[in-house]
Amino acid sequence: MSEEAPEGRNTPGKQGSDSESGERTFRLVVEYDGRDFEGWQIQTGERVPRTIQGTLMDAAQFVTRASARIRGAGRTDAGVHAFGQVASLVIATTLSPKSLGRAIQSRLPPDLAIVECEEVPAGWDALREARSKLYRYQIWNGAVRSPVRAPRWCWIRDPLDVAEMRVAAESFVGRRDFASLRASGSDVKTTVRTLTALRLTGETRGEIVLEVEGEGFLRHMVRNLAGTLIEVGRGRWSPGRVLEILASLDRSQAGPTAPAQGLSLVEVRDSFSEGVVQNVASRPRADGSSRSDPLG
Repeated sequence: MSEEAPEGRNTPGKQGSDSESGERTFRLVVEYDGRDFEGWQIQTGERVPRTIQGTLMDAAQFVTRASARIRGAGRTDAGVHAFGQVASLVIATTLSPKSLGRAIQSRLPPDLAIVECEEVPAGWDALREARSKLYRYQIWNGAVRSPVRAPRWCWIRDPLDVAEMRVAAESFVGRRDFASLRASGSDVKTTVRTLTALRLTGETRGEIVLEVEGEGFLRHMVRNLAGTLIEVGRGRWSPGRVLEILASLDRSQAGPTAPAQGLSLVEVRDSFSEGVVQNVASRPRADGSSRSDPLG
């Protein structure tokens, strides 16, 4: 996530649904308005920043009175939103997934919500099991700023050539070395990533939406990609400039990092959503009854 970067590993759980300590593993789908959060990951320091991971952990521990471990499928930055962030929660509780989800929900602030809560086998890890992520970047290209759109759209006053932006966007699709689009100072083993789809819709002087889907992302990668396409749309660069930027492996050659509020993590596809891992709640109990208890 980072729009992302790797988080510290949780201690692997035992195989099966429950451990001897009573800990169980749950898959959460989380939605949040990122404006007042300082990103996903818990941070340390004299001043404790407000983060999504920390807020979820506090609520889960309050409800169960047990220690919780939470790990996201990706780490969104400060100001970035999510409709479908996925997290794994390991905690000791006797509550059903539905009851646990509702109980945690009751302790969350208005800008953070649990959309789904399902029990999964012990050891299931949201980051490790993620297969792909879909990000959306929204641009308002009106001549006048839009107060209604301001919280979730990046305003670009200059008219953008959407057709040229579409041509340039094609160069990003596929397996590429995206070193020129990573955040300065980020430390990763490899900057090679695969983008499976990139869609650009909308029109000049209206709403322009960029959707990027891939197996993994570097920190600030989508925002730097958006910033580069905006430069093409302004006419400062030709679409062919994108290939030169990628070949340079130099962050200074790409466009500026687009503002955080325009970015949302829309969806995470993982082993659970693809049906590879079975929902523990769907398995029959010893007495033959169903354990299914969806949140909602």
